[in-house]
Amino acid sequence: MSQDSIVPGAREFHTTRWSRVLAAQGGAASTQARAALSGLCKDYWYPLYAFVRRRGHAAHDAQDLTQAFFATLLEAGTMPDDPARGKFRSYLLGALKHFLVNEWHRAQTQKRGGGQPLVEWDALDAESRYALEPLDQGDADACYDRRWALELLARAMEKLRAEFVPKHGAETFDALKSTLSGAGMPREELAAKLGLSEGALKVAVHRLRQRYREVLRAEIAETVGDAAEVDAEMRHLATVLQAS
Repeated sequence: MSQDSIVPGAREFHTTRWSRVLAAQGGAASTQARAALSGLCKDYWYPLYAFVRRRGHAAHDAQDLTQAFFATLLEAGTMPDDPARGKFRSYLLGALKHFLVNEWHRAQTQKRGGGQPLVEWDALDAESRYALEPLDQGDADACYDRRWALELLARAMEKLRAEFVPKHGAETFDALKSTLSGAGMPREELAAKLGLSEGALKVAVHRLRQRYREVLRAEIAETVGDAAEVDAEMRHLATVLQAS
């Protein structure tokens, strides 16, 4: 392996801010919109589900309520159409709170969206995940923020891995990944394991960290209105993780 060959991926990560939210406009009106909305549902279903559970709803009721909430987003005009509205994370939680206040019934889960579920609960094993949540995690809003943060990190790591592994292999990625959190084996041992000089390892770790931050920012940029909000969300992410 070349000592300077470990590059986390393409240097540029092109994004269109608010793109995923705007693409979901129109709900069921087009295949593209439904696909975009389904993607957003996939990313946010667990933070929202955990919020509903933390508000005191039983597991089955929480599944029905979360499913029904997503189904309402399929209706034309229910998605935000203006990036000036701010962070999609905040918009989504506010919309869910409003939805819960209206006390939608389970029958609406089947009635909306043609009876086609957006979330396959059996496959997701939602309650097993919720059972692992800390008991002292705080209120429902804090629970939602924590799960948003962890899901965001997981998506970014998945994308980083998809970029890295085809070029450098899964074993190399797994070894370097541990350095992102400051964990893992001592640098001298890691350099020897990867066949790198300590200087080359230092460069590889720096590039991986830089790329990881870029991917995180790109994930956030898809659901906020401008660059200033990306920075604000990055700070919020750090705050949430420090409190976890």
